[in-house]
Amino acid sequence: MAATIPFSLLRNCSPLKLATPFARRGSNFNLLLPLQPRSCYRLGFSTHATNNEEAAAKAAAVNFDSEAPTIFDKIINKEIPSSIVYEDEKVLAFRDINPQAPVHVLVIPKFRDGLTQLGKADSRHGEILGQLLYAAKIVAEKEGIVDGFRVVINNGPSACQSVYHLHLHVLGGRQMNWPPG
Repeated sequence: MAATIPFSLLRNCSPLKLATPFARRGSNFNLLLPLQPRSCYRLGFSTHATNNEEAAAKAAAVNFDSEAPTIFDKIINKEIPSSIVYEDEKVLAFRDINPQAPVHVLVIPKFRDGLTQLGKADSRHGEILGQLLYAAKIVAEKEGIVDGFRVVINNGPSACQSVYHLHLHVLGGRQMNWPPG
């Protein structure tokens, strides 16, 4: 008997994975996800994943003032492939490789200019901060979520920031809960 997997069970998977059928054998449901990464089988809350995110954030914070290229700089320079959703001369938006919602896009400035995190912003960054938010709106329109999306900025290790290149998460395609976490 074919059906679709409930939205809430696959919150970490991309939109294409939401219509994946499953089969029933006895009282157990077996997911038939031959092309999906193992992380999309994860159901519910995982303390282990949270601890990994916290550890990664703490490790990244050690060198956050470094001028060394980040993974985002490599994506901007096309050294690492990405699924680009939007790009202009100052901003790049691409799909997150570990999505936390059916739509999960990162929006980054193409030039860091010392903007490793929102807490480091000063008046000279006002224009790019506005452009990042405007790009988030364009992404929401392109992804069909303009009537319900969330923009998240993690700032520092206590907020689990793991890449010190300012970035916005545009999340949508499912009901967002409050408080966020």
